[in-house]
Amino acid sequence: MLFQLARDPAAPFPDPALAETEPNGLLAVGGDLSPQRLRNAYRLGIFPWYSAGQPILWWSPDPRLILFPDDLRVSRSLRKTLRRGTFEVSVDRDFGAVIRACAAPRPDADGTWILPEMVRAYERLHALGLAHSAEAWQGEALAGGLYGIAMGQAFFGESMFSHTSDASKVAFVHLVRRLSAWGFGLIDCQVHTAHLASLGAVEMPRAEFRQRLAKAVGQPVAGDAWDEPGRVPRSSTTLVD
Repeated sequence: MLFQLARDPAAPFPDPALAETEPNGLLAVGGDLSPQRLRNAYRLGIFPWYSAGQPILWWSPDPRLILFPDDLRVSRSLRKTLRRGTFEVSVDRDFGAVIRACAAPRPDADGTWILPEMVRAYERLHALGLAHSAEAWQGEALAGGLYGIAMGQAFFGESMFSHTSDASKVAFVHLVRRLSAWGFGLIDCQVHTAHLASLGAVEMPRAEFRQRLAKAVGQPVAGDAWDEPGRVPRSSTTLVD
């Protein structure tokens, strides 16, 4: 059953357990991308995903792809890249550039789901301290990065991009290690991709994911390095397991 959301951003979402099985996880339609509604959605494991010409569609797929930060897998080739110190990494240095690069057309995809209104919505979340980015740099050139939402000890990955081979992976590895150090319990990767599975992400039943999520979002983060945006010393990007 597909639910129509009320106009009030504070109106509750339907139970994700009622989401469609085909297409997998489609739960609701309509509403808006206000900070309040997005915050309420992510707390329940619901996220917006739609294309140009469609209404806002809200999803909670089953199973869910997640990564436990301590279970990150780094391939031998990626370790070599990290050792070489090819990239400098930063956090929250240029959120706007990252999300716009993620939204740019790609040769292997038709169009983009990161529409202009999505960019504006997540930039608002960034201004509120909920959305964050990690960037990989070569000199002053942005080579790759990713962005997502942080709530309590849960991080919700949204999208990543690379202009240079391995750039987004280096940014991802750095961010995951930071999240682990801060005590984050899980990273939501949404749906299965071979790329994320190769980095250690695993599928989990939605019910179990929501139980873990409810615990994680209610936990405070030890310290708050989000308050210190900028480049990370090159030495911290070359750590290996």
